[in-house]
Amino acid sequence: MTRRTSRWNWKLVVLAVLGAWLLSSPGSSAKIYLSQEEALKVAFPSPALIERKTLYLDDAQAEKVERESRTKVPGRVFPYYVGRKEGALLGYAYFDTHLVRTLPETIMVLLSPAGEIQRVEILSFSEPEDYFPRKAFLDQFAGKGPDGDLAVRRGIRNLAGASLTAEAITAACRRILALHRLSEAGR
Repeated sequence: MTRRTSRWNWKLVVLAVLGAWLLSSPGSSAKIYLSQEEALKVAFPSPALIERKTLYLDDAQAEKVERESRTKVPGRVFPYYVGRKEGALLGYAYFDTHLVRTLPETIMVLLSPAGEIQRVEILSFSEPEDYFPRKAFLDQFAGKGPDGDLAVRRGIRNLAGASLTAEAITAACRRILALHRLSEAGR
């Protein structure tokens, strides 16, 4: 083995170790707080019945949602969940996965039977913990409906040092409220 080959092997080993360290570091992978199943159990505790439904958008409906929510619609198929207990409607649960800065986050938005936000839950968050939204921030969404002022620095207080997180969650809530208005549940 030549001296030059030995240096390349050493560099490859260093790069492999560095890559393994980066992949195992806390900020490099999504932190899972709740699975979708766990989130649904929190939203609709037993003995509630949970029914999965699906909203299929055509191009005109997708444009309408984008216009109303002032955000892009990532697809045309949106599952949502309806919770009932003893025949009474408990509410609706929607899940949204979106980019915060460069990494994904998944949230559940629970809507009341009247179509207002009851709560927002973080299921997974891939950005550094410094950008994670605290409970006080998420609590602001409770009671907001389709006519509420869902905009950062208007109806929603910003997150100091995490404005991209605040914008992403607020946009997702506007998108979900617009989708809900199109679903059979929101009509």
